[in-house]
Amino acid sequence: MNHTPAPAPAWQQAVFKVLKEGGVDQIAYVPDAGHSHVIRSAIADPDIQDVVLTTEEEGVAVCSGAWLGGHRAVLLMQSSGVGNCVNMFSLLQAADFPFFTLVTMRGEYAEFNPWQGPMGKATQAALELMGIHVLRASKSEEVEEIVSAGFDAAFEAGEKVAVLLGQELIGRKKWERK
Repeated sequence: MNHTPAPAPAWQQAVFKVLKEGGVDQIAYVPDAGHSHVIRSAIADPDIQDVVLTTEEEGVAVCSGAWLGGHRAVLLMQSSGVGNCVNMFSLLQAADFPFFTLVTMRGEYAEFNPWQGPMGKATQAALELMGIHVLRASKSEEVEEIVSAGFDAAFEAGEKVAVLLGQELIGRKKWERK
């Protein structure tokens, strides 16, 4: 029986390519299937420190601290985690830190879990209310350009940027009955 994992979708490979070529040396995350390729790639890359979080708001502090130390860090999270970060986003405004996060969306396309709906619908507005510029990628072929544009806005222009990765990129999820 062959247990070789299937290759990651092209859009996930493109995300890691942008981060690697951009000099990211820390990736903070709460484990998430939509970010699995980037997480596995960061773990395997000796030049990138992967930081597993217990909650997403810790990632805002990790990214801020990395910047103070002369490093580039990115926060990977699911849309439900944005709600956990709202208070911590005030750190970004108060200290005027650049910030870049990639958010896999839930509560949208073919969502099966009713708990994901409210935050999924409020994610963009919550980010914008906290002064974070929001970009969205919904099609595989647009991911690399949008992630790259957001990355440059954060680390070259000093902006606070979130790229929302639409749920249709990840595909339908279903409860597994046993």
